[in-house]
Amino acid sequence: MFYHRYMRATMCVLFLLALFGLVRAQDKVYICPMDPDVRSNQPGTCRRCGMKLREGLPDPVEYHMDLTVTPRAVKLNQPEQLKFAVHDPWKDRPVKDFQIVHEKLFHMFVVSQDLQFFIHDHPVLQPDGDFLFTLAFPKPGMYRVLGDFYPDGATPQLIAKTVFVPGTPPPVAALPRDYSTKQTENMQVELTTDPPQPLAAQKTLMYFRLTPADGLEKYIGVWAHMLAASDDLIDLIHTHPFIADGGPQVEFSLEFPRARTYRVWVQFQRKGVVNTAHFDVPVKELE
Repeated sequence: MFYHRYMRATMCVLFLLALFGLVRAQDKVYICPMDPDVRSNQPGTCRRCGMKLREGLPDPVEYHMDLTVTPRAVKLNQPEQLKFAVHDPWKDRPVKDFQIVHEKLFHMFVVSQDLQFFIHDHPVLQPDGDFLFTLAFPKPGMYRVLGDFYPDGATPQLIAKTVFVPGTPPPVAALPRDYSTKQTENMQVELTTDPPQPLAAQKTLMYFRLTPADGLEKYIGVWAHMLAASDDLIDLIHTHPFIADGGPQVEFSLEFPRARTYRVWVQFQRKGVVNTAHFDVPVKELE
């Protein structure tokens, strides 16, 4: 399962209301494509993720994304070319036009099956509409490759593919609870959650405390990025802060879909340096 905030949104029935004269023609509603619960009667940007508010968003429909790896016989620690090709869901036509999301046309996450390897990077758009990226896989086993992009005229997409690297895979990740303070490149990152024990399908507030707090900067258009992955790599969630203002506390609001342990990577930028920290969050069933 792959989650973006827009996937949980429901669209307003303003057209039907207008038919009965209940909404004036000038009462437009502007919606964030990434966070559709953020709405305004005035154009502007989303207070949560910074994206431009848009009028008349289409209903969410999943596009097709093909991933090919060259050479096909993947070799350990050898550069491989990853090609992402996006097609529309109606006639499978290639998509060549994309919207910029947080300063980039395509966000890519790669996670190894033992959850030890993690990258967040940005494949480059080619004239034919495909995106290319070169990566050397550092260990055998399964990798989940997540594409995050926004086709023009559609809604943001979050689609995952799987790559297998030959060899003896690492053991399955066993993740005990880990909320310990992390020392990253030039800051410390602390985590607390509310509730202290997160529950599946219930809202969890995640508070990150950053020390030192001076010199914090937006990273690719927002104050922080988060990827949460279940220990079996079925659930992958890419999201951004619920509350952040450049100060020492950054708040995320998240619903973990299942009772599993999730590894959560968060990224912050301070004085031009990108800091990545991870925490392991056990999630239980509601009793």
